[in-house]
Amino acid sequence: MGVAELFLIGVGLSMDAFAVAVCKGLAMPKMRWRQASGIALSFGFFQAMMPVLGWLLGRRFEVYITSVDHWIAFVLLGFIGGKMIWDAFHEEDEEGLGEKFSFRELLVLSVATSIDAMAVGITFAFLQVQILPAATLIGCTTFLLSLVGVCAGRRFGNAYKNKATLAGGIILCLIGLKILLEHLGLLG
Repeated sequence: MGVAELFLIGVGLSMDAFAVAVCKGLAMPKMRWRQASGIALSFGFFQAMMPVLGWLLGRRFEVYITSVDHWIAFVLLGFIGGKMIWDAFHEEDEEGLGEKFSFRELLVLSVATSIDAMAVGITFAFLQVQILPAATLIGCTTFLLSLVGVCAGRRFGNAYKNKATLAGGIILCLIGLKILLEHLGLLG
């Protein structure tokens, strides 16, 4: 898996964090860079750590499922992407996101928005992806997009939240399809 694909996976995975960051930016009466950086750092950290955890789990059980790893990657990425697409059209406004985050709330949101990254980490184990560079790229991408999300929320409001979630879901579904088609020999 190349850097471009890993970057696109990072973008897709970071869309939930981006959406939450936009909501936080909506509530800021003025831009607070320290608070925005803290939000982005928390999201980026967990988005980097969860694939590592998933990769460790995937490596442990690799011998049992190597023959169907491409189907697992396709199903996991398709499910995560499909859920994001569904959420883009059906997600209700989340209460409390506009209020000031406590450390505990930020921790819960950081974990919640990065659970899908753990599933991707399991996929990485089957695809023999170098996990540390991949996790670093995903974490840095999430950090930057979350920081942009806070700024965008502050500036533009709620208009792009669902579009970002939709785009992230489509990206993950397409990457899952690409992995499957490559393994089946239908894509060069």
